[in-house]
Amino acid sequence: MSLSDQELVEQIKAGEKTSLEALLGRYQDKVYRLAMSFTKNPADAEEVLQDVFLTVYRKIASFEGRSAFSTWLYRITVNTALMKLRGRGPAQESIDGYLPQFTKDGQHARMVVDFTDGPEKLLLLKEREQILREAIEALPPDYKVVLVLRDLEGLSNEEVAEVVGASVLAVKARLHRARLALRGRLERYAMASGVRP
Repeated sequence: MSLSDQELVEQIKAGEKTSLEALLGRYQDKVYRLAMSFTKNPADAEEVLQDVFLTVYRKIASFEGRSAFSTWLYRITVNTALMKLRGRGPAQESIDGYLPQFTKDGQHARMVVDFTDGPEKLLLLKEREQILREAIEALPPDYKVVLVLRDLEGLSNEEVAEVVGASVLAVKARLHRARLALRGRLERYAMASGVRP
């Protein structure tokens, strides 16, 4: 019978090193995938993975169990990946240009492309998938984190809030703006390439 995360954590705190290996083995693929979603580079993702596991090893004694171990681990992973990005790169572009624009009377300033009738057609082609990846990559870190954790990793809004250290309301707002920005960026691509809904 497999031990729970909490049981493994308690064994680790008691000095059982094989429990640490078991716990990290359980999350290795998830941590690497999450790191890849931020770094977009296998070498950097591997380095993030190693840094995360080293941090867990050093700080497991301070884990109090007020949240799930996985939430604590995701928080460490996100912070480590963001530090890696800050150390290497150019600033992200603003998402404001991709958000819906409104006239003074509250109407849309430009037509909004409706993707509901067949997003599969738009996203299945490799070129268009690349556009989506680039759109996600271009998001500022605060928006990218919530989008990746919520939409790609499947965490709940509450779990995302705990990972990023924000309120659920703030997570929902960032997620909404990130999705609108992606939609706006994809809309511009669709218009430029002649794709119509």
